[in-house]
Amino acid sequence: MDDASVASNGRWLFSTSQLEQTPTSLDRSVHEEMYDRARGVEFLFRVGSHINMHLPGMFTAATWFHRFYMRYSMDDYHRQNVAASCIFLATKTEECGRKLRDVAKVVCAKVHNNSMDSVSDGKEVDEISRAILMTEEVLLEALCFDFVVDSPHFDLVSLFETYEVPQAVQDHALSIANDSYRTPLCVLYMPKTIAAACYILAHRLVDGPHSLSLDARVFPTLATASLPTPPTHQSNSPNASKAAVEFFRLDAADGQDVIDAMDILIEFYRHTDYQGLVDYLSDIILIEPPSNPSPRPSLYKQAPQSSQHAMQVSTVVNSGHATPESLHGSGTPFPMRTKTFGLDEDAGPGQLDLS
Repeated sequence: MDDASVASNGRWLFSTSQLEQTPTSLDRSVHEEMYDRARGVEFLFRVGSHINMHLPGMFTAATWFHRFYMRYSMDDYHRQNVAASCIFLATKTEECGRKLRDVAKVVCAKVHNNSMDSVSDGKEVDEISRAILMTEEVLLEALCFDFVVDSPHFDLVSLFETYEVPQAVQDHALSIANDSYRTPLCVLYMPKTIAAACYILAHRLVDGPHSLSLDARVFPTLATASLPTPPTHQSNSPNASKAAVEFFRLDAADGQDVIDAMDILIEFYRHTDYQGLVDYLSDIILIEPPSNPSPRPSLYKQAPQSSQHAMQVSTVVNSGHATPESLHGSGTPFPMRTKTFGLDEDAGPGQLDLS
């Protein structure tokens, strides 16, 4: 990552306390805003996947989505309009050009949960096209024409190329990194911090419940002070997390950011509708969160009967178009319920169904 990229990313970082001071917070709780942000990014991923946009382009669009709502209210600009405009702008800046009308048709199909064959050139497609262009003007102003975005995936790949990392850990880390865009992590921490959080969390998943705690993995010196691990359950990667700390050159402050990022990810997974979790990520909701995260507001409302769901996770198979491999696997298991572009008829934020 060059100096210009670091400077650009740094300009767009906020504190967790500022999530309670966004324009949306004037009318909604932080729980409601994070709920709708997650669903907006899911919608963005669905549209991007259907037009065959490459993953870096979708991650750029998702980052813009979060940056936009640090400056504008979700009550003034509906999440689907903004998501569609982020995708359309990304088709131009990420060298994967698509016609406005083609994007509008996909948006129309996704809003109504219809097949593309049922969408025709008509009044609704015209209205969606105009809405995308009008929102794009505000998006450009919100971004200050700063299109530079780096993703944690680049840092993860660099780490994988430097060290021999088991394939399972690579898969888990990349999947968690995909899901990080459903949270506000991209406007809270630098990409290397998010990458380190995803990598260490992935190693903890692979090593199992009797391995080192998340705290000991970030601050390896803590491992020597912890209780000994039974010989039959020794961690397969006691030095792997230390290697990540060294690779990303994390100091004490950076390490605390990694702890805080993992804490947010675990909270997100625990409070998400667990019917959408794929088997290999279901154990993440059973991981003990870091013991000393920085004080911050709760971002996600407790889901009903979460502990019961956590112990009885099921995988939902759906024929919906694929989104980035993540907590929903290769499909999008929940049908769209919003009937009109720009209107929200969904239920409240008790659980994140990410429709």
